[in-house]
Amino acid sequence: MSDIKIPDESLRPALEALSLQDSDMAHAFKACGLPPVRSQEPGFDGLVRMIISQQVSVQSARAILNRLLGQVVDITPENILALDDEGMKAAGLSRPKQRYARGLASDVLEGRLNLEQLPELPDEDVIEHLIQVKGIGRWTCEVYLLFALHRQDVMPAADLALQEGMKLLKGLVDRPSPKEMYELSEDWRPYRSAAARFLWHYYHHTGIA
Repeated sequence: MSDIKIPDESLRPALEALSLQDSDMAHAFKACGLPPVRSQEPGFDGLVRMIISQQVSVQSARAILNRLLGQVVDITPENILALDDEGMKAAGLSRPKQRYARGLASDVLEGRLNLEQLPELPDEDVIEHLIQVKGIGRWTCEVYLLFALHRQDVMPAADLALQEGMKLLKGLVDRPSPKEMYELSEDWRPYRSAAARFLWHYYHHTGIA
């Protein structure tokens, strides 16, 4: 993803609609403006990048990804399986993430996971298909739906930055749980993806992140 922060104009209609129904969103949107453009290619490459991003900072994920690309050039199932333990370690992948990447590669090559069919499936069916892969939980599935498949009504409720963004937006005492995130964002349907994108933006805009 590029470091250049280009406002994502595609989000404006949804965020303007949300602002009409949610005064907190309206005030924050007026103060912070549009989130930057952000996207991810669908498929194996995108999922490996999301596995890399699990539970690490954006900067750490970018460094690991760059080292991995230095090892394999292209992130394909064949290249991941051909990379030995030392190569994985040199890239900065933890042992669990090494297993997850290899397991994902095997699932794709052996036909247990069909990534090409995902764009045609409803959101919950995409989650059901992806979540069978070891190392891919609901957070990764929802982020894949949001950034790779560009679905319009997704809330990755387990994301800590989103939880902090919601806490700030709503003036909550405590960071909301995933269950509370789903409940708090229910009124934002069918624009939860835009709302999630904005919560990340709002959280970083505050300077706390």
